[in-house]
Amino acid sequence: MSALQAILVEDEATLRMATAQTLELGGFAVQACASAEEALSLLRADYAGVIVTDVRLPGRSGLELLAQVVALDAELPVIVVTGHGDVSMAVTAMRSGAYDFIEKPFASERLMDAVDRAQERRRLVLENRQLRAARALHPDTPDLIGRSDAIERLKLLIRNIGPAGVDVLINGQTGTGKEVVARLLHAASGRKGNFVAINCGALPESVFESEIFGHEPGAFTGAQKRRIGKLEYANGGTVFLDEIETMPMALQVKLLRVLQERRLERLGANEGVELDCRIVAASKADLLQLSAQGLFREDLYYRIGVVSIDLPRLRERREDIPLLLAHFVQEAALRYQRPLPTWTTQEMESWQAADWPGNVRELRNFAERLTLGLAPMLPATAPRANVAEPSAQNPVTNTLSENEAACDDAALPMQVDAFERKLILRAIDATEGNVALAADNLMIPRKTLYDKLKKYQIGTGRK
Repeated sequence: MSALQAILVEDEATLRMATAQTLELGGFAVQACASAEEALSLLRADYAGVIVTDVRLPGRSGLELLAQVVALDAELPVIVVTGHGDVSMAVTAMRSGAYDFIEKPFASERLMDAVDRAQERRRLVLENRQLRAARALHPDTPDLIGRSDAIERLKLLIRNIGPAGVDVLINGQTGTGKEVVARLLHAASGRKGNFVAINCGALPESVFESEIFGHEPGAFTGAQKRRIGKLEYANGGTVFLDEIETMPMALQVKLLRVLQERRLERLGANEGVELDCRIVAASKADLLQLSAQGLFREDLYYRIGVVSIDLPRLRERREDIPLLLAHFVQEAALRYQRPLPTWTTQEMESWQAADWPGNVRELRNFAERLTLGLAPMLPATAPRANVAEPSAQNPVTNTLSENEAACDDAALPMQVDAFERKLILRAIDATEGNVALAADNLMIPRKTLYDKLKKYQIGTGRK
């Protein structure tokens, strides 16, 4: 069945058939119903599609159907179709939780625009629920923040290979989030065992083997009791081998054997231990090139690189910088008990144009300094002409310019209202009066936007 799904409720047979054909041409698998009762028999809380329903139906009305859908799942999008002149009914539907409404007669493009957006919203809702469920099992798992194409592809890849249990190699520069991805893979795997992170470059070679494989009493001088190694401790879970390119060659041979046999021997032991753990390795170097130079075992490279993930650098996902920065300053403000800093559009444009050689880690440090009121240390390549660095007396810059503020001496609530009205006007203008799309862009509920349109006496220009 298609990933795009819709339940259509329309009692008029001819219109029902025509609307269903429009949706099917748009790639939707359609279940067409003549009544609300028929549609309700098809619904469940995890339904992955959208609902398109006429208001006037025999038996239960479309508004009654909407109420029952909201009771089942308030985030299941319902698009209500109203007759010409039923504006009050449409407003009632939006206030009751409808995703959008369409007036008859409607163009097929208007219908597909609403349904496509509703389907995308439903996909995101269900995806977030899955992530929250995974995080409930692994509450320490960090978020993968961003909406760029590169990050969306990465999220999809994690969802697809996470449950597979296959060993993974993560390639990425310093600060691109290799451990974040490793933890997300562990969370997506459903494994109940531990997530164990090992920095191969931080362990002295003299203790490496003991740390990884463990040892028995008397295995070497000072080994007075049995020690369980990191691999064994992660049984049933995931081992993250960071900077695997620094692993000594002699230990690469032993690791390869363990991965092939899924069995290890502690130092000084005669019997092996069965091993059930997933290996996620990470490297900031080209392992295949290192293997060509004799600095990394080629057979180990192919063993750990069954699936390879290449992480984008921050400058390859510049559109994510505002989201990342907002997230990091919120964390820092809570940690240091400081007010949230603000910035101008010009400053953000300058930051997005920077190279960020330290990637997300550098941006996090930048956010901490910004929150603490310190002059941010910008990347050397960042254009500084438009950046007003905060002073000790004025640690943050004003988000509103003089022209954007209602007036300098107005009370704060008046200035906030003036700025909010300006943002709503921009959103309405950008969507050519499409309130549903404007609400999506502003990331607020439709009902909230309708209330604010009324409050600020803003017209949409649509008849």
